[in-house]
Amino acid sequence: MNIRKIAFYDAKPYDEESFKAVNGEFGYEIKYHHSRLGLDTAILASGSEFVCAFVNDIIDKDVVEILYDQGVKLIALRCAGYNNVNLHAVYKKIHVVRVPAYSPYAVAEHAVGLILALNRKIHKAYYRTRDNNFNINGFLGFDMHGKTAGIIGTGKIGRVLIDILKGFGMKILAFDSYPNPEAAGEQGFEYTDLDTIYSKCDIISLHCPLVKETYHLINEDAIKKMKDSVMIINTSRGALIDTVALIEGLKAKKVGSAGLDVYEEESEYFFEDFSGNIIDDDILARLLTFPNVLVTSHQAFFTREALHNIAHTTLSNIRDFIDGKPLVNEICYKCGAESCNKKITGKCF
Repeated sequence: MNIRKIAFYDAKPYDEESFKAVNGEFGYEIKYHHSRLGLDTAILASGSEFVCAFVNDIIDKDVVEILYDQGVKLIALRCAGYNNVNLHAVYKKIHVVRVPAYSPYAVAEHAVGLILALNRKIHKAYYRTRDNNFNINGFLGFDMHGKTAGIIGTGKIGRVLIDILKGFGMKILAFDSYPNPEAAGEQGFEYTDLDTIYSKCDIISLHCPLVKETYHLINEDAIKKMKDSVMIINTSRGALIDTVALIEGLKAKKVGSAGLDVYEEESEYFFEDFSGNIIDDDILARLLTFPNVLVTSHQAFFTREALHNIAHTTLSNIRDFIDGKPLVNEICYKCGAESCNKKITGKCF
């Protein structure tokens, strides 16, 4: 029996636990590497047909050439985002698949957690009462009922969040480059333009992919159009927000609070322990000084259910490739999406 080999990069203990549990169904030989995929570590994939990569792994032209020369046939991303992949470099060389949906509930619920914590200062209250200080001064929040939330991106995550916020009695305005009128009718939200969301919404939550058109979607001009004391939530991709502009908005008190599970330069820090080190990134360090900013380290996806789904979909993507089946989660190299010729022929090339 030919056992297929997978080189698994940026492996954390929880990755190994979830993949080992699911791999009993598939029987692959998985070599777990704690280091991230990059120019210096691509050689570790030698002897493996498949590479399993994550959001902070570097998959640029030079890395792709090394992987291709070693006989790697498929890169299985265990995440939804693929902005770290040079699609032109892999074209006609290595197939790339991803996990487009692992648990929209996990991410949407984390977004709500950020909203509630920032609004009612729950994270600050925790530390105050731990010091036996039961003063509530400075913890004043607002009723979410009757307020307006702007959801940018109405894919699965955005629509789950809409359902949750509707449960709080909020009015929902939404923007998406590809609107879903049927969902809007069923869930009772309204599509509008970005300027209307900026000017009318008390809370703005981002759930769109990072592409050329959405890079720094939230910038200086966008923030100027927003309501005073607006709350901005980002559980999608860090570079959707111009962090320097966000900091200026916070300093000017235009932005009332920000909940960030992602950061545009996060690859250097997120998922690692720097508790004994000084943060050299001045922008991130400044961001962390604001009492009305709550940063979590890209953990919105981090639930038991999501980890199981990520592992199963990733390994199923590999099995489909081995069996010669259509790669339904393959990224199209021409447009950078799951579309085009693949839906007709089952292949991008």
